Amino acid sequence: MAAWRPEITSGSRPVYERLVDALERDVTTGRLTEGARLPPHRELAYTLGVGVGTVTRAYVEAERRGLITAHVGRGSFVRSSDAQTVPGDAPASDTMIDLARNMPPMAATAREIAEALARLRLRPDIDACAGYGPAEGLERVRRAGSEWLRRRYGVERSAPDLIQCAGGQQGIALAFGAACRPGDTILCEGSTFLGIKAAAEYLSCACHGVAMEGEGLSPEALDRAAASTGAKAVVLQPTLHNPTTRTMTLARRREVVEVARLRDLAIIEDAAYEAYADPERRAPALIDLAPERTFYIFSTSKALATGLRVGFILPPNPVGRAGVLRGVRAMGYSPPGLEALVFAEWVENGTADAVANRILAEADARLDIARGILGRFMESPGGPHTPHLWLPMPALEAERLAARAFRRGVEVTPPDAPAAAPCDVSGVRVCLGATADRGVLEQALTTVESILADGAPPDDRAIV
Repeated sequence: MAAWRPEITSGSRPVYERLVDALERDVTTGRLTEGARLPPHRELAYTLGVGVGTVTRAYVEAERRGLITAHVGRGSFVRSSDAQTVPGDAPASDTMIDLARNMPPMAATAREIAEALARLRLRPDIDACAGYGPAEGLERVRRAGSEWLRRRYGVERSAPDLIQCAGGQQGIALAFGAACRPGDTILCEGSTFLGIKAAAEYLSCACHGVAMEGEGLSPEALDRAAASTGAKAVVLQPTLHNPTTRTMTLARRREVVEVARLRDLAIIEDAAYEAYADPERRAPALIDLAPERTFYIFSTSKALATGLRVGFILPPNPVGRAGVLRGVRAMGYSPPGLEALVFAEWVENGTADAVANRILAEADARLDIARGILGRFMESPGGPHTPHLWLPMPALEAERLAARAFRRGVEVTPPDAPAAAPCDVSGVRVCLGATADRGVLEQALTTVESILADGAPPDDRAIV
């Protein structure tokens, strides 16, 4: 039989899902017969022009559905009706343990949200949510945002400086829209938050990855990339960078600012994890070092609850502010009010601080568990409260680890998700907050550790 070449349908679903659909269709129609050997991962990836990680995820998902079997050293085969499970090659369990989504552990509960809504219904300003609000957000919400910014982020700005938005992800898109035009290049860390890549693609901009070092983005590499690409902006996570947790020192921040001024780059500072920083050792925000060119974005999703979609932007100047407000009007006319009032209520009565402190305490405990299990494999975190950790390794090993963990019922962030060419920083992100409790987390981390300790067989064609 000639090598299998699937016909992948178009659509918005991930390529790996559509690849599994094509495989299932060819098995059902008899185009792929029982026992047929599938192409090795790299060979099929080259044929289809996709990443190896895409094929790896498709094969693992196909095995989970019972379509194929994979055997170490032999390859992947269409499952026969009388196929026997080979020890060590069991497909992933039906219930996956989630180490892939970056969520705050012990976040705000539904009960706390319900109690806040019950209190709000008695306030006269609830009427403001019944109509269109101002594009910059309700005054009460921006006052609360200013207070929260001072208390938890160490940045002093008055309420009129803030523009409210629907979470940090929308804030990133609004800043991109204000600082760039379609076709522009946006510089970012060589491994970056997937939402940054998605926002750039949506706005028809190109992300260009810049090399990183132990303290984060390399200033020398940033200078070279700015000169060679003609980029207009650089987007950064200077504190607890996602995915590596690397945190810039004050000296590094000053060096980056110097390059930005030299190359006239707008700085887009994503402060998603600044709320986890140690206040005693917190370096000044980039917006305080370069207020004339920095868009500063912070939100509640990582600090309080992922479903509480409340964010804020601090634009650098009147032109940037006008650009952000145009984006707010284009995307929704005005930011949402009801959940923003929940946030304001929490800031005013102390609930926000109580929830944030609870999250930090749980993050500490979970990081201790991770250190005890994965300590020899993980990069030293850039802060004491990080909700995620980084396992640096070559790209091929990262793909193998993700595939094996998935087959054993543990999902980590796919290594190709944060990669930003041409300076990919390879490794695997492990998120500590999404599991229901510490026992489940320990179980999942132990699975990852056992895979890392075993190492990769020299000819593991069943996996890559």
